[in-house]
Amino acid sequence: MTGRHYLDHASTSPIRPEALAAMNRWWAAGHGDPSRMHAEALGARYEIEEARQQVADCFGARSREVVFTSGATESIAAAVQGASHRGTHQALSAVEHSAVRLSAQRLEGQNHQVTVVGVDSTGRVDPYEMAAAIGPNTAAIHCQWANHEVGTVQPVAEVVAACRERSPDVLVHVDAAAAAGRVSIDFAEIGADLMSISAHKFGGPPGIGALLVRRGLRLVPLLEGGDQERARRAGLENGAAIAGFAAACAVLEDRGLEQEASRAQTQTDTLRDRAQRIEGVVLYGHRTQCLPHLVCLGISDVEPQAVLIALDRVGVAAHSGSSCASESLEPSPVLEAMGVDAHHSLRLSVGWTTTDDDVDAAAQALQEALADLRRLRA
Repeated sequence: MTGRHYLDHASTSPIRPEALAAMNRWWAAGHGDPSRMHAEALGARYEIEEARQQVADCFGARSREVVFTSGATESIAAAVQGASHRGTHQALSAVEHSAVRLSAQRLEGQNHQVTVVGVDSTGRVDPYEMAAAIGPNTAAIHCQWANHEVGTVQPVAEVVAACRERSPDVLVHVDAAAAAGRVSIDFAEIGADLMSISAHKFGGPPGIGALLVRRGLRLVPLLEGGDQERARRAGLENGAAIAGFAAACAVLEDRGLEQEASRAQTQTDTLRDRAQRIEGVVLYGHRTQCLPHLVCLGISDVEPQAVLIALDRVGVAAHSGSSCASESLEPSPVLEAMGVDAHHSLRLSVGWTTTDDDVDAAAQALQEALADLRRLRA
């Protein structure tokens, strides 16, 4: 095996050339502060609003519903903190990203309550259990579009509908960071109040994302100090990153999201098929309701650190353990919530740069690495 084979697109995907070119054009233009009235500022404002419309079109939103942020983590914090002014209780599924879970838990030190709703063995929530968590003081319900570790897609529309039926005033926030750029997302159709998105997950630049805020909804802003983003997020806009974000969205619309998703599904089907032939390997997540680009494997008899090192030595980049604590490879709260082995997992994820050769190399490397490690253990 020669060269590198990057199969960690679920963590971050390399920037697309179209996004990089858009950022370079922004820097070369010499734009000014888009909040000012001179020519350099007005040019910047025009391009930012054009980018805002492109992002809105990509995710089925109105342009005025798009609030640019530094990424999904900030968007989530803005949703959680903003909702906290509407009530003293919030609920979330047990498989939410740590950005949701920890932001909500922080409220518990401020006389708030948090309810965690369980999932089944595939990581899927029951919409009526989510709605049943709503009480008289509930401010918001948090339900991810799809899981970042096992790829399970949630019944988001049903969750929103069930929550609306129980209490129309409770906000519903959807973390779509893992799903954006992988499956079709329509903010208006789904009926949620808030949605978090991050550009770097699908080939946009890092450091930029969006919080989609339903028209007419006013939240107390997380960041204060200026009137940027219609007074919803203070601070000078990151114009170059916004341009790159919009360019990545344009690629998805021009080339067709379905085409990339179809190729990814074929590649992950190959990975699943090859992995299941290896003794001691099991598949995690829902078999049909799943993201097209992600595979999560359980390998009970080999430590994940050893597997990662063995794969990396032969040029394969992968991920293991909790997506939120990769430095320490802590047990995954997601897998614990599903009732499976939370200590021994491997995540392989493909993206826009992935070739069939990358998939073949990864599958072969995994088989050989496990065989070698098991021989060493014996």
